[in-house]
Amino acid sequence: MTKLIRITERDNVAVALHPVAKGETLTAGSVTVTAAEDIPQGHKIALEPIAEGAAVVKYGYPIGHTTAAVETGMWVHTHNMKTNLSGEEEYTYTPDVPTVSAVEPETFMGFRRKDGRAAVRNEIWIIPTVGCVNDVAKKMVADNQDLVTGSIEGLYTFTHPYGCSQTGADHAQTRKLLAALVRHPNAAAVLVLSLGCENLQHDQFLEELGPYDENRVKFLTCQDVEDEFAAGRELLEQLAAYAAQFTRQPIPVSDLVIGMKCGGSDGLSGVTANPTVGAFSDMVIARGGSTVLTEVPEMFGAEGMLLSRCVNRTVFDKAASMLNNFKDYFISHHETVYENPSPGNKKGGITTLEDKSCGCVQKGGTAPIVDVIGYGDPVTAHGLNMLYGPGNDLVSATAMTAAGAHIVLFTTGRGTPFSAPAPTIKIASNSQLAAKKSGWIDFDAGPVADGEPIKDAAARLFDLVLQVASGQKSKSEQLGYREIAIFKDGVTL
Repeated sequence: MTKLIRITERDNVAVALHPVAKGETLTAGSVTVTAAEDIPQGHKIALEPIAEGAAVVKYGYPIGHTTAAVETGMWVHTHNMKTNLSGEEEYTYTPDVPTVSAVEPETFMGFRRKDGRAAVRNEIWIIPTVGCVNDVAKKMVADNQDLVTGSIEGLYTFTHPYGCSQTGADHAQTRKLLAALVRHPNAAAVLVLSLGCENLQHDQFLEELGPYDENRVKFLTCQDVEDEFAAGRELLEQLAAYAAQFTRQPIPVSDLVIGMKCGGSDGLSGVTANPTVGAFSDMVIARGGSTVLTEVPEMFGAEGMLLSRCVNRTVFDKAASMLNNFKDYFISHHETVYENPSPGNKKGGITTLEDKSCGCVQKGGTAPIVDVIGYGDPVTAHGLNMLYGPGNDLVSATAMTAAGAHIVLFTTGRGTPFSAPAPTIKIASNSQLAAKKSGWIDFDAGPVADGEPIKDAAARLFDLVLQVASGQKSKSEQLGYREIAIFKDGVTL
């Protein structure tokens, strides 16, 4: 059993793929090291002496510096290292744009909408414009399940506490996100449910939504009718008749949009699960499809892995602006920009934000970055897209859904049960988690730690994604988990 991995030859630390006991002598690449103390799984061991104040190098990049001298074989973590990062940076565009060899796309069994877009689900969604009608929406869902027949795969609502007592950019952001969800292709038909007296008025929502198919989208203002449930039933019957006309048909992978997210990460996330997703992303892009990378704060310190891959100066400038604007967001709220790793992250072996970020961006694979899109904006370019959004799991997964992601891939080292409105596939970084939380986890990337080639794991994941795109339910769908969260008080590109 291989217990250590040295990710690149430049690294002066290795990662424990399995727990290492004090006194064990192990190899990591070309280096042999004896553990000076116990090293937990996912944590770092020094491969050479590292002087106080010197860089700790992992993934080939500095992930911080030591706060005390570290000897060979010692455990390297929060007790003896810290971040190198501070405030804004001036980024320089030094393009090194990779090429992608095209591959003939496979097909999945999906739905083709009247506007030509693809979908992987054929559902009816109720979107409340204000939190005051959340319970009305929930009751409508419960009372009208008989409409889920034939090719209609579900009736769902996505509640939230917003839509009133909001002003300015905060109000606009809620409006934009909800309208983006209404446009999502997985929703064959949508009922937009309002109260009537809220800030988010019907005419405002129509302006935000833009042109729409009146057969696909219906509106109900509860204060305008005597019985909102009877009125809702009538509209839902019309929407069900519209949705029922769609059936599954072969659709090329080039039409897929896949969101990529990590959360509850551990020290193996950047070694097993995230690189597997990155290789998967490259596979999708080679076939003409699109992937979405977000979690901007978890790009800080890993910019060198991303910015040179921007296809042109315009995309680079948008990416650099996105990064620094998000730093300004933290600073304007008197928050420390770089104290990101959570207690769970640290327990799993992640020490600094650079450590977390360098592992996080592995999900982006090696393909060129073709576009940078704002919160609530749609993916329009085929290839790897960067999306403005926070690291918060549900907020960023919602943002990827709003951008048009048909499916969200979510890697985790510690586990989480939530799901976005789009099918959310949970990918474990370690096999212990996959076994322990089999009701949550769809895919085990743990075998990579024991020698499975990443390309083979990515091929396994590719097969699973095509199965889910063709109708197989993810674990969170089986549990009935679906929800949204809206980014509040954010800034724009």
